[in-house]
Amino acid sequence: MDERQLRILRELGELGSVSAVADALLVTPSAISQQLRLLQSTMPVPLTERQGRRLVLTDAGQALAAAAVGVETALERARHAVQEFVGRTDAEVSVAAFHSAGAAFFPPLLHALAGPGMPRLALADEDVAQEDFPRLTRAYDLVLAHRLEHAPPWPATVAAATLLREPLDVALPAGHRLAAKRRLSPRDVAGEPWITVHDGFPVLAVIDAIAAAAGRRPHLAHRINEFAVVAEVVAAGGGIALMPRWTMRPHPDLVLRPLGGVQARRHIDVLCRPERTARTAVRTVLAELRRAAHAISRRDSGERDTGERDTGERDTERAGGSST
Repeated sequence: MDERQLRILRELGELGSVSAVADALLVTPSAISQQLRLLQSTMPVPLTERQGRRLVLTDAGQALAAAAVGVETALERARHAVQEFVGRTDAEVSVAAFHSAGAAFFPPLLHALAGPGMPRLALADEDVAQEDFPRLTRAYDLVLAHRLEHAPPWPATVAAATLLREPLDVALPAGHRLAAKRRLSPRDVAGEPWITVHDGFPVLAVIDAIAAAAGRRPHLAHRINEFAVVAEVVAAGGGIALMPRWTMRPHPDLVLRPLGGVQARRHIDVLCRPERTARTAVRTVLAELRRAAHAISRRDSGERDTGERDTGERDTERAGGSST
C-alpha cells in the first residue's frame, strides 16, 4: 500500500462513491478504481463491498481508513521536519579538507560563521589520494579536494566546483644557489635531490613532467606528504620540493621560485553529493568558501605585483605550513 491508496480509501469512506472521490482528487473514476484494486491485492480481507450501485467500506476498510488518518498525519509531520531541516540556517555542516586546504580555508570559515544563526561547522582533515576524494562525500557534506590542472574530471556522482587554481612553486633553502634566479626551468632542478609526496597525490605528476622535460629522472630523496614537515626538511638542506604558492604559511628559511616549462598547478575543488546543496546551511558554507578563495587569490595577486617590482622577493620568500 502507499499513501495515495490510503487517501483514496479514506475519501471513499467520507464521500460515499467512487465518482465523488474522483471529482475531489481531480482524476478519473477508472483511476480511483484501479488504485483500490491494487490496495485490495495487498490485503487478506475485503476492504469494500457493493450496496446497490454504491461501493462502500467494509468493517476492515473502515478500520484501515481510520488508520490512514494517522498515517497522513505522520507523513505531514515528516514533511514538515524535512522542510525545517532543509531550511535551517544554524544546522551542522561537516567539511573535510586535505591539510593545506584546511589551513587556508578553515580559519576564514570559522570567523565568517561565528555569529548567531550561522551554520555549525564540523571540520575534519582528510589527506587522501585524488581518486579517493569522491568517496568522502558519503561521510561529509562538503569535501575540499586536490587535482592537477589536466587531470580527469571528478565522477558524475558528485557535484564539483573549483575554488582555486593554485601554482606549485619550487621551495629552496634561502642560501641555495638557485635562489638567485627569479624563475626556474626543469633543467635547473632535475639534478637536485627532491622531497616529494607519496604515490597518488598530484604533486608527484609534476615531478614526472619535470623529468620528461629535462630528459633525466630526478632523485627522489624523501617521501613526505605533510608540507609543514617538508618545509623543515628543505630548510635543513635535505633537498628541494614543490609547494603550493597560496595555501602556505611563511617560513623564514625558505624561498619559493616559479617553475617554467611544465604545467605546475593544482585545483582546489569543493565536492559534494548534489542533494546536500538543498540545505540552506550547506549553501551558506559554500558561499563562504568561495569568498575565502577570492580573498586568497586577490591577496596573492597583490603580493605578486609588488614582488615583480622588488625582484620577486616578497612573492617568492614564502613557504611552509601544510600538506598536500
